[in-house]
Amino acid sequence: MASTTSRGLGTGFAYFWTATTVSSLGDGMTRVAAPLLVLSTTGSPLLVSGTMFAATLPWLLFSLVSGALVDRLDRRRTMVAVDACRAVAAGALGVGVALDRGGVWLLYAALLLFGTGETLFRAAGLSMMPALVPPDLLERANGRLGAARTVAHDMLAGPLGGFLFAASAAAPFVIDGASFAVSAVLLAMLPMLPGTSGRAVGPRTSPPGHRRSLRTDILEGARWLLAHRLLRTLAVLIGLLNVTLTAALAILALLATERLGLGSVGYGLLFTALAVGGLVGSLFGEWFVRRFTARVTLRAGLVVEAAFHLCLAVSDSPVVAGLALGVFGIHGALWTIVVASLRQRLTPGSMLGRVNSAYLFLAAGGNAIGALLGGVVTATFGVTAPYWIGFVVAVAVAAATWRVLGSRMPTADGPGDAAPGDPHLA
Repeated sequence: MASTTSRGLGTGFAYFWTATTVSSLGDGMTRVAAPLLVLSTTGSPLLVSGTMFAATLPWLLFSLVSGALVDRLDRRRTMVAVDACRAVAAGALGVGVALDRGGVWLLYAALLLFGTGETLFRAAGLSMMPALVPPDLLERANGRLGAARTVAHDMLAGPLGGFLFAASAAAPFVIDGASFAVSAVLLAMLPMLPGTSGRAVGPRTSPPGHRRSLRTDILEGARWLLAHRLLRTLAVLIGLLNVTLTAALAILALLATERLGLGSVGYGLLFTALAVGGLVGSLFGEWFVRRFTARVTLRAGLVVEAAFHLCLAVSDSPVVAGLALGVFGIHGALWTIVVASLRQRLTPGSMLGRVNSAYLFLAAGGNAIGALLGGVVTATFGVTAPYWIGFVVAVAVAAATWRVLGSRMPTADGPGDAAPGDPHLA
């Protein structure tokens, strides 16, 4: 376990935090610059939307495989290799843009590669966390990571990426490559700790001469998650809520202009409110969970989910909308801290990669459906319809899961009802 000073998070976590923060800043700039590049060269809305599709498609295609690989490989070296490959790809993309070679298809290929790498990088990082910090500090560590990502990816990367793109279309991609390279170097300097090496957390021992297939490993992780009552509930719950949330955010621009009377600046400020809320939740998440417990945090989150959709459905006030997004940002950060820490405590170390990836697969699998749903429902029933649907779904999900989320949970304050690795069977 990482040594700590005055209950600090330790040197290993400091390297890890800095690496992920730097790469988040670069990744955020690319996410901003990619649609701008397509828009400036083609003017096609369909091709612009293709950048988001290319960036997120790997989560549907490869996340389960990535989780199985993470449980077989050295997790630290996997993260280093991923960022090294992404550094080369981003640098090549920047050169291609500067020389006006490759165009949109080179960008799509790079985004697919970045997204595929992210499925490995994120699964490895989540799975390595219990080896980097003491168990009772997981909420603090996850909160610090969330705060760093909010500031770097959501607050700084947007304006910085737009400014750099205006100066030179290639600049955001070149800097993104440099950020991946810095991240790889920092992760390579990470002290070797028990639980970060594949030899220490490899797949379950098989009979001599028998090599387990990836399919077997993937199914084992999925079965473990589905057999665990609490984690299964959380995965299905957030998957359903993410469908309606994505639908709501997909048409937020229409709501802002047609109902709230905002221009492009006001629309951008709504996302600023969301990011500020996320930062507040990340910084104070550990205190909140310790003060009010994980059970209260999750149940309160379901109330916030329903209230968020209801506020945007009934109000035409920009101030109310901004406050709703800010509170939702706080809830989103708290939810992430609690659920990530629960997975890290409850899942056996040898299965963390597969369980984390299976959870993320279920949680993110409905995002593409939600984006399409938002457009179809709005075109058919009006701009507030997705928010009314979101409210109804949130209330139904809360009613169905309220009892499960009322059970004791293993947090920094205590072990809860089950020891880590012991599934709550339905």
